[in-house]
Amino acid sequence: MNIEEAREYCLSLKNVTECFPFDDVSLVFKVENKMFALLPLDAEEPYVALKCSTDYTEELRDRYNAIEPAYHFNKKYWNGVFLERDMPNDEIRYWIQHSYREVIAKLPKKIREMYNE
Repeated sequence: MNIEEAREYCLSLKNVTECFPFDDVSLVFKVENKMFALLPLDAEEPYVALKCSTDYTEELRDRYNAIEPAYHFNKKYWNGVFLERDMPNDEIRYWIQHSYREVIAKLPKKIREMYNE
């Protein structure tokens, strides 16, 4: 998967916005104004930082070379997914969706219900 495909997939999810809140190269994707993904446009090797359930963070790091603790993020909850390593594109999309859902799960019930329809 390339950077543009990752970006397009993030933007295909309901109510996702993109912005550059930190600098002009760190593209952030938000749902309900909460970050679920960061795509550094200047990385030597393309990757996306994704929020992950603590049930899976370590398991994924052990299973794939493509998964490392996310740089500048809480390593307990965030993984860096390298887009051109050993993780299939469908699996990358799955973990982007997982990150999106992790953020939605923390929102107030009334807002969460809009995403369960």
